[in-house]
Amino acid sequence: MHPVLATLLAAAAPALGLVNPDGTGRLPALGWNSWNEYACDINETVFLRVGQLMIDLGLKDRGYEYVNIDDCWSNKELRRDNITQQIIPDYEKFPNGIKGLADKIHDMGLKLGIYGDAGTSTCGGYAGSIGYEDVDAATFAAWGVDCKLMPRHQDKTVVVEFEQLTGWAGTDLKYDNCNVPEEWYDLWKYAPELWFGGGQAESQDNGDPGSSVTGEPAPAGYDWSTSNTAKRYDLMRDALLGQNRTIQYSLCAWGHSHVEQWGNDTGHSWRMWGDIYPEWDGHYQWSWGLMPILNHASFFYNTTNFWGHNDWDMLEVGNGNLTLEESRSHFAFWSGLKSPLIIGTKLDGIDDEILDILANKELVEFNQDPAYGEGIKPYKWGINPDGTWNQTHPAEFWCGESVKGTHLYVLNTLNATTRKTVDFDEVPGLSGRKTYKVHDMWTGRDLGMAKGKYSMKVKAHDTAALRIEECRGRRCH
Repeated sequence: MHPVLATLLAAAAPALGLVNPDGTGRLPALGWNSWNEYACDINETVFLRVGQLMIDLGLKDRGYEYVNIDDCWSNKELRRDNITQQIIPDYEKFPNGIKGLADKIHDMGLKLGIYGDAGTSTCGGYAGSIGYEDVDAATFAAWGVDCKLMPRHQDKTVVVEFEQLTGWAGTDLKYDNCNVPEEWYDLWKYAPELWFGGGQAESQDNGDPGSSVTGEPAPAGYDWSTSNTAKRYDLMRDALLGQNRTIQYSLCAWGHSHVEQWGNDTGHSWRMWGDIYPEWDGHYQWSWGLMPILNHASFFYNTTNFWGHNDWDMLEVGNGNLTLEESRSHFAFWSGLKSPLIIGTKLDGIDDEILDILANKELVEFNQDPAYGEGIKPYKWGINPDGTWNQTHPAEFWCGESVKGTHLYVLNTLNATTRKTVDFDEVPGLSGRKTYKVHDMWTGRDLGMAKGKYSMKVKAHDTAALRIEECRGRRCH
């Protein structure tokens, strides 16, 4: 094993996590978020329309259940009630208040998420939650929202998603990280975008201190669970636990402060990187294309399991300049990595081929597998030697287990159709001496039997998603 990977795996043993008796948070959250399509141009009608579309398009039946309000839902000028200190909704956008919308979403059999911030203000300049954790947790609970604090731009925000106790088990709070006051700055700095493969291949001390006092990397052995970032997220965790609600708590710290090292003691999922952008590679301002994110996931995948999931940000399937093949790869890997699957695609008028990706039965089932909590992991890089940090050509060969067998995800990072070969001797748990049935998860069809190796053509930037089952008697017929 590559030495960098061995070090990361040794340091990444997941904690027990926050366990809810009703199962909330055991599996990744599935839902939809408003930001990509609507930004601040939101109102009650938008969310009721989306809720109905989730039902009509079959997404609810596939397991998608959260309808999440992003930023800009509150009154930007009044901010908080002078007496109760509660956040004041924008009643022009939501004439029936958030509770009125929550009631209607619940009547559809869905859950409503809401947006907040672990700083003084959200990214859009609306009221943040730091210093008001108890008030905001109680307010969201009283409104009956399935609170989800969602993420947005660089200076981010908190998102809280709760659950109504009567008939609505589970909550998803996504808590973002915008406008952190100086007294809450971390002593040391860690941003995942400045990690270039570990060891000396980092540039945390790049001259921009960010939300840190020193702008320097932490000394070896530093316990990031003692950082101010961890403490800020713990405050909201404790406030949510005090509401007598079951809560799926999603941390949106953008991978800062090595959240993967302490996130599972605090929440059920944690953002691992900056904002996603609908491009194959590269980045735009603080947002990143798919390949830089997948490159980071090639090294930081081992902290996902039941009750705790790396969050690689919302789905951009069908958005921007992504080709159909790139959208397929995006969904295949986010579902395989067992990231929360939060749709950021316009549902009104969605193309059938994009809906087919989002509603793919077998890929969603892997993400939600009841017996295997770990996501897929790379077993061979392909283009580059194993363990290579490369934001254009990350690991191409990945595998994982489910109740149905071994699953293989084979990515083509090249710009042309390429023949890819799976050597069963290289896949953990498989053997080149055995015969296997090869199944295509995209189409739901069996592709035949193979022994030793299996080869296929993969289009540029596409991903082959295969399920492998050992042939034993009639199981291959």
